[in-house]
Amino acid sequence: MPASTAEPAQDSFVQDVGWEEDLVNESYPWVEDKVVQWPKIAPWQAALRDGLVEAGVSPFNGYTYDHVSGTKVGGTIFDANGHRHTAADLLAAGDPNNLRVLLHASVHKIVFNSQQGRLRPRAIGVQFADEDGRLHQALLNTNRDSEIIISSGAIGSPQLLLLSGIGPKNDLKNHNIPVVLHNKYVGKGMADNPMNSIFIPTKSPPRQSLIETVGITEAGVFIEASSGFGQSEDSIKCHHGIMSAEIGQLSTVPPKQRSLELAREYAHNKLSLPKEVFQGGFILEKIDGPLSTGHLVLADTDVKNNPAVTFNYFSHPQDLSRCVYGIKTIEKILKTNSFAHLTPDDAGYEMERVLNMSVRANVNLIPKHTNTTESLEQFCKDTVITIWHYHGGCHVGKVVDQQHRVLGVSGLRVVDGSTFSRSPGTNPQATVMMMGRYFGVKILRERLGRAAGV
Repeated sequence: MPASTAEPAQDSFVQDVGWEEDLVNESYPWVEDKVVQWPKIAPWQAALRDGLVEAGVSPFNGYTYDHVSGTKVGGTIFDANGHRHTAADLLAAGDPNNLRVLLHASVHKIVFNSQQGRLRPRAIGVQFADEDGRLHQALLNTNRDSEIIISSGAIGSPQLLLLSGIGPKNDLKNHNIPVVLHNKYVGKGMADNPMNSIFIPTKSPPRQSLIETVGITEAGVFIEASSGFGQSEDSIKCHHGIMSAEIGQLSTVPPKQRSLELAREYAHNKLSLPKEVFQGGFILEKIDGPLSTGHLVLADTDVKNNPAVTFNYFSHPQDLSRCVYGIKTIEKILKTNSFAHLTPDDAGYEMERVLNMSVRANVNLIPKHTNTTESLEQFCKDTVITIWHYHGGCHVGKVVDQQHRVLGVSGLRVVDGSTFSRSPGTNPQATVMMMGRYFGVKILRERLGRAAGV
């Protein structure tokens, strides 16, 4: 995920999922101290900050990690030298004597002990392939506290459960996968925060920046920005507006409509981007807590192949109306004094012009319509892109319990965004990293309590 921000979840999110607030409040700083710092705000981000407040997305809440309505500057995972810090940095806090990391291994399935007479299947190990493709098995020891924790994300975790025999039995049988446990909810309720971007031409190339400023509206629409991705071949690969399709290009197209021809069209469009795209910035709007949901199913039984995922972007009318609200908010921002001096001709921004440029700069695989820039609803549908905030597929209460133990089996948990019914904060990565710490501490406390006979 190329995102740069790190922000905790809303208080309501923590309450809704039933986490212990004290432990949550201890776990966030543990992560923040290792990977997050305050950005030296870039000019494009400062312009958005002032434009948001001038357009009515207020108050300005300053520099804060907190999720609060209005405009703010959030923490960044990029340091002063431009180096990105990730969850891998957290490994430094581990005990190397109890930690073994295999960098090029890929888990193929969970191994279960399903011997007759057992009340429920128990996870006893994993089958994985090394960097040369050789298969191995890693088995748990006989300690009753030993367990496997899946943290493969909203795409990988439900896929791994299905490949391991946990999921809708008919789907598993269609792929000749032995059924360990029938659970019709695995892979269901998949969602992604839809994003649309507006390209803004400028007099001169703005300095490169990823998201630092964010406007959190009462309507559940986030307004953010990125800029300066035309100065080099490498830098543009990070950009949300143009290159989101680089990784997530197929996520906006239903699986049955995906084809080699679409991929070739994407490659052609990428080469014919207008030169104006390399002199300007983007203002982004994305929907928080989309009501549109979809599903994940296996395409085949090869773990290296992506499953087929359908998010059904904007299938719910409320999501579409919120997108239109976000585009209209961006239009207000463009009319503020904060952006007036940035336009190449000092004549202000015409929305029809920037919408047309944005359609050309937005490289997804969705066929465009003749009225794409005449109807904001159609613009939202035609230019939707992913910001990789996938969630769902292993929901609490349906696939895992409140402690994230997989229902119907023992010795197995899922701890990642696949358990979320909505994506927390303006960016989920802070919460995903926090929950790793949170559940690690909880599991250790449980074990200590059992050892003490509590």
